[in-house]
Amino acid sequence: MFTQTVEYALRAIVHLAQQSPVASTTEDVADATHVPRAYLAKILSGLRRAGLVKSQRGLGGGISLAKAPKELTILNVVNAVEPIQRIKVCPLGLSEHGPNLCPLHTRMDMALALVESTFCSTTIADVLAEPTNSIPLCPFPPTEQPAVPNRAWALNRSLEKERAIKAKKSGSVKKPGVKAKKPTS
Repeated sequence: MFTQTVEYALRAIVHLAQQSPVASTTEDVADATHVPRAYLAKILSGLRRAGLVKSQRGLGGGISLAKAPKELTILNVVNAVEPIQRIKVCPLGLSEHGPNLCPLHTRMDMALALVESTFCSTTIADVLAEPTNSIPLCPFPPTEQPAVPNRAWALNRSLEKERAIKAKKSGSVKKPGVKAKKPTS
């Protein structure tokens, strides 16, 4: 029902909300959300034009949310990239239907209205705050323990520790705003 573009936009927004208010690079968002970097750049551009994200060039720059997660709904994101198209007239163009939809298209439009209503009443903060045993694509919260610890948090925390240990051993600890040098052969 939803395109890959919508899925990718929602993943990016959720990831940025998790990192908020800190800006992330397009590369970091692409890596965290498993979205191809070039495609993500195009999606982020559309989200920026819609006023949902903002970008800052230079040291310490990147992409961040333009609104707080509690002010941003799933519908805002969907409509920014591919708005939900409600059925207002017969899609078949049958003149005998006139302004009335047939029972099939009426029910299809009712389903779209329900999706639209649900997305309108669900903020990104709601999505992040919902308790779950599912391991999210993007770790949340990234560093602090939730009020009610869950399996996803514990797993993500242990993965973060493991990565930090590996980075320390290899001497490739990333510093903010500094690109890691490639080893010379």
